[in-house]
Amino acid sequence: MQKTPFTIAIPESTLTDLRERLARVRWPNDFANDNWEYGANAAYLKELVAYWREGYDWRKHEREMNTFSHYKATIEGIPIHFIHEPGKGPKPAPLILTHGWPWTFWDLRKVIRPLADPAAFGGDPADAFDVVVPSLPGYGFSTPLTTPGINFWRTADLWVTLMQDVLGYKKFAAQGGDWGALVTSQLGHKYPQ
Repeated sequence: MQKTPFTIAIPESTLTDLRERLARVRWPNDFANDNWEYGANAAYLKELVAYWREGYDWRKHEREMNTFSHYKATIEGIPIHFIHEPGKGPKPAPLILTHGWPWTFWDLRKVIRPLADPAAFGGDPADAFDVVVPSLPGYGFSTPLTTPGINFWRTADLWVTLMQDVLGYKKFAAQGGDWGALVTSQLGHKYPQ
């Protein structure tokens, strides 16, 4: 198995389609919902939709995302997207970070570089990690999901294959939050070695 470099490049037609669909929102009557007693408040939703249509700069964020090293690999027929930032130190330890739900790999962006290059952030280069941040199967750029039954224990199996067979690490450390904590716990239980 091998990894293939990946660049995030959403077609302009997709962004245009999103803006057009947001312009056609049919707003419900939001009677007596100022305190969000009946779900999301319509005034808030209108403000949010206006921001996504007119204020959010996807291209700016896409450029920022592409400052990391992105890859894809197909594992057991499942497309997996991941960031792989090699550590800058004498002997970086491999570390996989797993996001939760409904978050994405992007929520871990602020820790990737300090972990991979601690010296650039005032730390000791001996503390560097080879940082791997995959998108959970079916999330973000790990799409489309190609098989049913993907859960935290299957994802842990996929992560072992990613780390060992795709990236060549015999041993690695793991961290996860929320749903990622379940994946990480399973790694520890099933693959303690």
